[in-house]
Amino acid sequence: MTIDSTLAAGVKVPGTKLAREATEFIRDTTSELVFHHSRRVYFFGSLQGRNRDLSFDPELLYVGALFHDTGLSEQFHTSGHRFEVDSADAARDFLRGRDVPEDSVRRVWTAIALHTTPGIPEHMEPEVALVTAGVEYDVLGIGYGAVSDADRAEIVALHPRPDFKRQILRAFTDGIRAKPQTTFGNVKADVLEHFVPDFVRGDFVQTILESPWKE
Repeated sequence: MTIDSTLAAGVKVPGTKLAREATEFIRDTTSELVFHHSRRVYFFGSLQGRNRDLSFDPELLYVGALFHDTGLSEQFHTSGHRFEVDSADAARDFLRGRDVPEDSVRRVWTAIALHTTPGIPEHMEPEVALVTAGVEYDVLGIGYGAVSDADRAEIVALHPRPDFKRQILRAFTDGIRAKPQTTFGNVKADVLEHFVPDFVRGDFVQTILESPWKE
């Protein structure tokens, strides 16, 4: 059985040509860490969608999950953009190259761009909400008990997470170390503050007080 046709925890990876090509693309261009994490995000996001009784497009959720961390790759280290935007742009290029309708492209782009911005995706289209839900489940353990032990074990057996906490933090650090300015106002500032000794966190209050306005 090929990995792109796998069923786990009652969730099936879409068997479409687009999904197969996305799987091949991500396997060829990202690390094993990112590939396995991204697949888990799809499975956990799908289960969260089932728990929330959301109707979503599995193909779009799959592409959003697979591409959400591509912006951590070395080719984007000096882009000057937030890694989420680089990831979203990579997915957009992939989808447009395959003539996917623009509304679908927009949903995937938005899902990826907002996946580290808590409190907003959950109020948007299901695919947007569920990419974030899958990421939050796999990285932060949010809603951990909402997935059964058996389903969780089945997904992790398919896509293991050895030393995942430390490995993903290292991937975050390596992916954004060269563009610290992109962490202003977002969660990745925490990563650099922990792991990059000379990092100085941007201060929103100081930015206001030191703006060129007199008052």
